[in-house]
Amino acid sequence: MEPYKATNITIGEDDNVVILARKHHASHEAESSLIDCISNSLSRGSDRLNVYPSSEFENNLYPWFEPSTAPLDTDSLSKLLSNHEIYERIQKTGVRFLIWIDGSTNRTASGGTISCAAGVSGAGCMGLAWWEDDSRYDANIWDLKEINSAGSIYADYLGRSFMPAIIVPIPLIARPQAEACRGISDQIKIFLTSSYEN
Repeated sequence: MEPYKATNITIGEDDNVVILARKHHASHEAESSLIDCISNSLSRGSDRLNVYPSSEFENNLYPWFEPSTAPLDTDSLSKLLSNHEIYERIQKTGVRFLIWIDGSTNRTASGGTISCAAGVSGAGCMGLAWWEDDSRYDANIWDLKEINSAGSIYADYLGRSFMPAIIVPIPLIARPQAEACRGISDQIKIFLTSSYEN
């Protein structure tokens, strides 16, 4: 987990945040389940943040945050917000910080074998299979009030799962995406509530 904070800005009591998935390249599009997980995590706990629903934000700002039209950098954001109608719509949402999530969870390796057979006396399996999943995500935090990039968070979690089989296969599943969700959520809370500067 590698956070980088470019400004000394902290979130205000009435400020909202919204979590959106980068969708301009399908191979690294963050999964909707991760977006939901981060949004839910940020809105819970004693240090919870005000989270604006992602789908509602995209619907209110349609079509300006669709994959083909969404701003890719803060220069594009500045041009977008110079449109009075768009600026007013964002103001009505109360969103101060827009957090782009980019990345994916991919199968990086696998191995082993499991053999199953059935006979007169019954059926069973023997063997061991394993696989590794790598969750890599970037969270880029944009300040819609100052129209700049407040900073970024990079997360990389690797998980290895096993499935031993002695008669019945028993999967032992690692969940790197869930770890990425927890890690990114915790770092976003610290990022937006602490005044430190890297």
